[in-house]
Amino acid sequence: MFRLLATAPLYWLMRTTGRPRMMPINMTVSVTYRCNSRCLTCRVYEKQVDEFSAEEFDRVFASLGGAPYWYTMSGGEPFLRKDLPQICESACRHGSPGIINIPTNGLLSERIPPMVEEIAGRCPGAQIIINLSLDDIGERHDHIRGVPGNFDRALDTYGGLRRLAAPNLTVGVHAVVSVHNVERIPEIYRYVMSELKPDSFITEIAEERVELGTVGAAVTPDADSYGRAIDFLIDRIKEERFAGISAITQSFRVRYYELVKRYLRERRQILPCYAGISSAQIAPDGDVWLCCILAEPVGNLRETGYDFGRIWFAEKAARARARVRAAACACPLANAGYSNMLMHPPTLAGVARDVLIGRARNVGGAR
Repeated sequence: MFRLLATAPLYWLMRTTGRPRMMPINMTVSVTYRCNSRCLTCRVYEKQVDEFSAEEFDRVFASLGGAPYWYTMSGGEPFLRKDLPQICESACRHGSPGIINIPTNGLLSERIPPMVEEIAGRCPGAQIIINLSLDDIGERHDHIRGVPGNFDRALDTYGGLRRLAAPNLTVGVHAVVSVHNVERIPEIYRYVMSELKPDSFITEIAEERVELGTVGAAVTPDADSYGRAIDFLIDRIKEERFAGISAITQSFRVRYYELVKRYLRERRQILPCYAGISSAQIAPDGDVWLCCILAEPVGNLRETGYDFGRIWFAEKAARARARVRAAACACPLANAGYSNMLMHPPTLAGVARDVLIGRARNVGGAR
């Protein structure tokens, strides 16, 4: 976290003046579009591309060096790639990421826990965050995810992950809030927290994304429904007492949820967007995007000898950044949203205030 804050002024300057030329600190790597779910909120499985090999990813990570602090290895379903541990190790060998986040639908209950254990062992300097997707309970979850028995297999995967002894492993639950479950978020939360007791419970709003093939699919809940659901979660967070890094992350989470509420009502950039500056995404075939909402390639890594910088600092990327800076687009994307908050001094001041107030409350409660 402190490493991110220390570099924030450099990204402010890059957004304003174009200098210094900085590599992204928040990198999403889509390792595959293949998926064994058939979700109502996603059609990414329909995409077919010539996926990068582990060796090709290794060359890209070498060109990125130590810049990315936060890697998200996404899909599709990332664990369909049997070489995922090698890909993660490569990112760590060429850099020093503090976080590697991997979302999963949990269907591969026999494969995922041993692969996660291997990843944690290969990347001892990174916090490995596995977020298990649960969009409802029982058959309701199976319906949203399009696979009978998904819920039970996801619970088997969760149990296997919980039995791992890796000290750098965090296991959370992730819910996509959509028109299909927005009214049930309180019930889902109560079940998850009482029965599973994960390290974290996070949500992301269902979006119409080019990447996911959901443009025009009407999966995003309306502002009022989302507001009721997310206010419930915000109240639950505020009821808890957190210390240290957990207090910081929970404060950011509350502020992200509030940002999404405002976006749904105002449909504009709420904070200055740093997509294409502090955050970026690599598609499974090597296309480089500023973000996955528009999914507009600014170059392909196979065409530059796997040199990320040649794309990142080229004129095409600069023109795309200018459109984002001019607020020509807006979205509630979580990955970019958290990066934007880290680059926003008023948000950082608010988080610091939250942590100090929480610390005083904890001390007072101990007396």
